Amino acid sequence: MKDSKSNIINKEARRKKALGELGKLLGIKALVDNGFTNIKNLNGIKRNYTFADLYAEKDNKKYAISIKTRNKFQENGKENMFYNLGKNVYLNSERIAEELKAEAFWMAIPFNENSYSVYLGGVKELNNKHSIPIRKCKIQEIGVCLVQNVGHYFDWDFFRNKRERIAK
Repeated sequence: MKDSKSNIINKEARRKKALGELGKLLGIKALVDNGFTNIKNLNGIKRNYTFADLYAEKDNKKYAISIKTRNKFQENGKENMFYNLGKNVYLNSERIAEELKAEAFWMAIPFNENSYSVYLGGVKELNNKHSIPIRKCKIQEIGVCLVQNVGHYFDWDFFRNKRERIAK
């Protein structure tokens, strides 16, 4: 029984890590497609960079970007409406902004069986909240939509939420 539980935990950790890595790739593609340049995967420079995953530039502006990729729907079937940036988001984003001489941004990537979207916004837009409100992104109240409901061909079975995999 213990091995089975450990295996489920390890599989879930691998799923979340893969979803994060996929998010970086989709984020880089969205940035390239939207005219950003000098894009760098910060985790390739230093493992687990505080706050930011990517660095990019556009129109003489420098961006330090934290990417949050999530299954569009939670295990209970409801849409995942908030992507948590962590309780220290403001301290960490200020530090990285100073270190990179860049403004702190977030990128939210809702991902489902058939498609994904990419939203980009400034940490300052969150008004001291610690999570990205996807509903406000969808209605363009905060951030900008770089990619909207683009189809993909990824193996969804691997990325399903735990409960979805068990029920299947």
